[in-house]
Amino acid sequence: MKAETLSGDRLPGDKGVLWWKEHRGWHMDRCIVWFCIMGAVIVGITVLALANIAMKELADPAHLFKVAMSSEVIGSILLTFGAGANAVLLLVIFGTPLAYVLARSSPSRFKGAVESIVDIPLILPHTVAGLLVYLLFMRRGWLGAPLSEIGLAFEDAYPGTVVAMLFVASPFFINTMREGFEKVPTHLENVARTLGAGTFTTFRTVTLPLSLRHMFNGAILAWGRAIGEFAAVIMIAYYPFIISTLIYYSFTTDGIHTSRSIAFVVIVVSFAVFYLLRRMTRYLGRYDDRV
Repeated sequence: MKAETLSGDRLPGDKGVLWWKEHRGWHMDRCIVWFCIMGAVIVGITVLALANIAMKELADPAHLFKVAMSSEVIGSILLTFGAGANAVLLLVIFGTPLAYVLARSSPSRFKGAVESIVDIPLILPHTVAGLLVYLLFMRRGWLGAPLSEIGLAFEDAYPGTVVAMLFVASPFFINTMREGFEKVPTHLENVARTLGAGTFTTFRTVTLPLSLRHMFNGAILAWGRAIGEFAAVIMIAYYPFIISTLIYYSFTTDGIHTSRSIAFVVIVVSFAVFYLLRRMTRYLGRYDDRV
């Protein structure tokens, strides 16, 4: 049987097959090229923004070094990263059980309502999220009042920063963990139970180890969302300064020069940290990918 070109011309034997394969591959490659060009628009905007601030800051390395080494900037970065880590730790403790229940529950109106409640911080403006946290944890709030009686204050305090970060970051961790648990085959859990393992033992020895990659990815997403929060945090805890608040304060008091230097330091540090964390996910993914 003779092959035909796209225009209808016939080519003899193997040459026709070879022509078709080559041109079919060319069309596929052209599609990928266009996809890359379209995607480069998004990447290009980020690269241009980073190049713009880098060129301006590297033109005055003395000032940049002075800002980077200041105790205020270093303390604010450590405070921000630490508060975000504490928020993620609380999400791991309280969000993991919720994610497992949602993953193993049958579809129902109640489950849908719970999933919608979990997703509320995703759709709220950041100021609204901050106001919700403030009203709940302020000194006269439903939770803030009894907790303040035992000496745990949230207004303009470190716990307020953690709570605000936890609130806005919770959907990222819970949804990622739920997807991870859903990917674990239920027959593996059933086998463990037939061998005498209880529900918690099965969860601890089978389900959770197979979901570690999703837990780590969810923690990275939640931590990134937490340390990047600004509006929700300042609604309840303007002090102590997290890095976003420090940049805003510096911009309103000293102008663009110092705030830009602080922002550049944060970009470099955050990129380095997230690059290392992403590299670690490769090693966590090898186990559950074989399931």
